[in-house]
Amino acid sequence: MLRPRAYFGAMTYIAREDRYERMLYRRCGRSGIDLPAVSFGLWNNFGDDRPIETQRAILRRAFDLGVTHFDLANNYGPPYGSAELNFGRIMREDLRPYRDELIISTKAGYDMWPGPYGEWGSRKYLLASLDQSLQRMGLDYVDIFYSHRHDPNTPLEETMSALETAVKQGKALYAGISSYSGARTKDAFEILHNRGIRLLIHQPSYSLLNRWIEDDLLDVLGEEGIGCIVFSPLAQGMLTSKYLDGVPEGSRMAEGRFLTTDMLTEEALGRIRALNEIAARRGQSLAQMAIAWTLRDPRVTSALIGASSVEQLEENIAALDNLDFDDDELHDIDRYAVDSGINIWAASSER
Repeated sequence: MLRPRAYFGAMTYIAREDRYERMLYRRCGRSGIDLPAVSFGLWNNFGDDRPIETQRAILRRAFDLGVTHFDLANNYGPPYGSAELNFGRIMREDLRPYRDELIISTKAGYDMWPGPYGEWGSRKYLLASLDQSLQRMGLDYVDIFYSHRHDPNTPLEETMSALETAVKQGKALYAGISSYSGARTKDAFEILHNRGIRLLIHQPSYSLLNRWIEDDLLDVLGEEGIGCIVFSPLAQGMLTSKYLDGVPEGSRMAEGRFLTTDMLTEEALGRIRALNEIAARRGQSLAQMAIAWTLRDPRVTSALIGASSVEQLEENIAALDNLDFDDDELHDIDRYAVDSGINIWAASSER
């Protein structure tokens, strides 16, 4: 049998034949879709500020390790749209033969272009954005199209009707939402259900330092059979070894990109160091334990990670080597895993 090949100049990419033996897959709610326990997001490190060959190496390695789900949004970059353009190039030159083995998602909801129709949740914005995303990535469809945030000034029925149209037009296979509250999620589910569309998945922020979904959202997801893919399981990088001794030069926090120095209080740093000691006793890095911890609840389908290098990708996926926590470990973790004021997306889930 001929094996699919992808070409980039003289380079040929052939995916590892054992890739599906190297990943754990979990069912996404009450759907027919399995997702990798660790999915890959292109929020950072895939704009025009990073070499395309570094991006290519990371995405190839991710797929070789069994990562089948790649998550984007219209304004990922910088500049806006560049992550989709770069992913589209790598898709065309490397991953095109494997399209039917991939779950590719994109989102719209935050600002993308000037004027009143360039953000939020109107039907006009969402469907125009999806068309642009498909063009940038060179795809006929995405597997999941998300409403990236709830719009308090647009009727929820209008936002959900846009997701319905995307699915019925064949431009998206499934509908998703991100950062919606538990109550809004239930409403969104019921609107789509009444229109014959299943709400496949919710994408909330969740980490050892940001536990808001435990209040009621996870219960709604479990009751309605909606999958859950958590983003920022490393608390925008705080749950890594990077900040154990302060703020290093050139880090995301030093540059103020989605993290600010006021988030790393002495109290927060003390919790992070205590969690790091627990991780060491488990034979894991802090990042690995943080990812594994988000997956301890069966209602969480997948943890969405990013990476700036192949080595970082490999370390994070190795979290799957130890997903078990005993009661004593969970008790110890709960002493330090408390909300630390880092949920910069809270406004969306509070509307």
